[in-house]
Amino acid sequence: MITDYTSILDKYSIDRSSIPKHIAIIMDGNGRWAKEKGEARYVGHQKGYQTLTETIEHCDALGISYLSVYAFSTENWKRPKTEVSFLMTLLKKVLKNEIHKLINNKVKLRFYGDMSELSQDVSNLIKESEEKTANFTGLQVNIMFNYGSRNELCSAVKTISSRGLKDAEITEELITETLYTHDLPDPEILIRPGGEYRLSNFMLWQCAYSELFFTETLWPDFSLHELVSIIKSFQDRHRRFGGL
Repeated sequence: MITDYTSILDKYSIDRSSIPKHIAIIMDGNGRWAKEKGEARYVGHQKGYQTLTETIEHCDALGISYLSVYAFSTENWKRPKTEVSFLMTLLKKVLKNEIHKLINNKVKLRFYGDMSELSQDVSNLIKESEEKTANFTGLQVNIMFNYGSRNELCSAVKTISSRGLKDAEITEELITETLYTHDLPDPEILIRPGGEYRLSNFMLWQCAYSELFFTETLWPDFSLHELVSIIKSFQDRHRRFGGL
């Protein structure tokens, strides 16, 4: 089905000259979505993946430059081994079978997080996927995988400490340049579906001035209309960054 994005943007009175550059999403609620429907948790993860592919298409069509999604946190290793194994298998399946869609749409794929704890086959597929899309200049999709903001900050502190810098040389800019996400602009919008009201160790430094949106919708049911509605609300906000 072809989506009429022009009509949707007009319906919400979206200012096309003020589309946010970077949107970050905590994809929450897959398990609860499955439970509500009497299904196993893995069914919710599969549906959540479908929602992600649709959201990537929407962001690309809307002219958003960066989409960062929280796919697997450093804390997710605490989940049952069967679920962790399924998530790793799902990632491999996606990278093997869906990469051609990203290539056809000229979408750049990047992974951010601690890759050292991943198995070699997963690491190889991630590297291959990044290499295949490296030269694209359209939408960049950032998969935050084995990512935790506190772990990221600890890593940055260790790197800075090893340089033997003076106190005056340690600046916000230096810390930003030492993070996993040093090559990304900060998100203007952070969305958390699923009815929870916390950041869950996600991009804590980067989202210091992001506009936060928490919705009751479980991630598998997140839609284009909800995304555009959030963009409209973002455009209606006055961002002062501490000023007047």
